[in-house]
Amino acid sequence: MSHEGILVAVDGSSQSDVAVRWAAREAVMRDAQLTIVHVISPLTADWSPVGMIGSPLPEDFGEWQEEEARRMIQDAIRVARETPAGDSLRIQTETPCGPVVPVLRDLTKQFAIIVVGSHGRRALARGMLGSVSTALVHHAHCPVAVVRDQLPPERRHAPVVVGIDGSPASEAATALAFDEASWRNVELVAVHAWIDAEWPGELPLPWANVCASADETLAQRLAGWQERYPDVVVRRMVVRDDSIAALLAQAETAQLIVVGSHGRGGFAGMLLGSVGSAVVHGARVPVIVARQD
Repeated sequence: MSHEGILVAVDGSSQSDVAVRWAAREAVMRDAQLTIVHVISPLTADWSPVGMIGSPLPEDFGEWQEEEARRMIQDAIRVARETPAGDSLRIQTETPCGPVVPVLRDLTKQFAIIVVGSHGRRALARGMLGSVSTALVHHAHCPVAVVRDQLPPERRHAPVVVGIDGSPASEAATALAFDEASWRNVELVAVHAWIDAEWPGELPLPWANVCASADETLAQRLAGWQERYPDVVVRRMVVRDDSIAALLAQAETAQLIVVGSHGRGGFAGMLLGSVGSAVVHGARVPVIVARQD
């Protein structure tokens, strides 16, 4: 399998169809191979009726699972082919057997990015991330794109937004965001939410001075990337605001948000489970968590 291709996980739900559409467009844009995977779980709770926990599975249960997997894969291929320029896609499929999260996590070692729906067909709370999505954004070996139930109206010319806090994970997010903006030929909005834990009240300097200094630091952090991606127009934003609010506000007019998998405190730390997790949960546009091995 390709180490540069795009992996999308499907489970037959409408949410995974949305993920396939987004992954297919990403693959077309990058001229990359799209791999569609459905993991066949060796055990499932779907079969056992209430009060009959531990009842034996039908003898043909394995065959039924394989047939369901083939159906889901074929449906996903159809969805991918129906996307613009989808006929030209190089598509590979996988139906491995095993525990879903460990199997997908292992597969992420081989791909540039994995795309998942925000929740699957077993999700009860529509606003919550599914267990598979949650596990992958915390433990995958490659970036994880989480796609909401329904993609917003076409935002072909809308910017890519990245949250920057100066941490190594933030640097990985910056690299990925520049790449995504370059492929899309759109503006990159670099957001730094300035929160200084040492001065929770009044600042020792006027905000204009602090903002100018923070903007200069942000410009320095972006300079090398702008040299590497001269085609990408960058708009820097330094705000004295809650990091979550700042990024979610930008998400309203963006086509993609990129966050780091974790950050550092004090300098608007992008800790997944706080800022990053809140953005993944709250944004109505796709969010990529720039995970690193």
